[in-house]
Amino acid sequence: MELKSIKREIPEELYNILEKEIEILRPAQEKSIKKGLLKGESLLVCTPTASGKTLIAELAALKSIIEGKGKTVYIVPLKALASEKYRDFKRRYDKIAKIALSIGNIDSADPFLADYDLIVTTSEKLDSLIRHHAPWLAGIATVVVDEIHLLNDAERGPTLEILLTILKKLLKNAQIIGLSATIGNSEELAEWLQADLVVDEWRPVKLHKGICFDGKIEFD
Repeated sequence: MELKSIKREIPEELYNILEKEIEILRPAQEKSIKKGLLKGESLLVCTPTASGKTLIAELAALKSIIEGKGKTVYIVPLKALASEKYRDFKRRYDKIAKIALSIGNIDSADPFLADYDLIVTTSEKLDSLIRHHAPWLAGIATVVVDEIHLLNDAERGPTLEILLTILKKLLKNAQIIGLSATIGNSEELAEWLQADLVVDEWRPVKLHKGICFDGKIEFD
């Protein structure tokens, strides 16, 4: 699928940015669009690393923001990853959306976030913002959960599960986009999220498996 084939489905200012870097959409991106990504449908996307999951989230987030539907929260598991995503989004979308990073003091409600469109944060920080009853939370239209397979993590999983449960109750009409490179119970999780499942095995570099023994690698 060519990017120009969805030109009429996304805001012009977003298309003008993307066409400078993208000509052909990757398989997972095409599947997501066909399953209603640009129509507000919730999706659980399970594809290999570097297969284009982040752009799927960006399309949903920026379309919603530009069309005035509401804010996007982009949830990641680590502060370092949050900072990286924040820098990437600022570089690409700073002229069409107000982008903020919220990973600091968990005892603060961060009222300044009311003025921002795309908020990159961690699950722990967003959990704190909810507990502080940040009034801007009601304006969230899109929730992106990166590395959603960490729901199965003994340390971070419980916080993320509780957070998503609360968000689903608070934001009944929000579009939820879950992203994962690997997850064992994808169909069960998609059902819990009330999301369509997108699965694809395409990767930009072929994966080779082998065994290293005595300084030599034997590939299958």
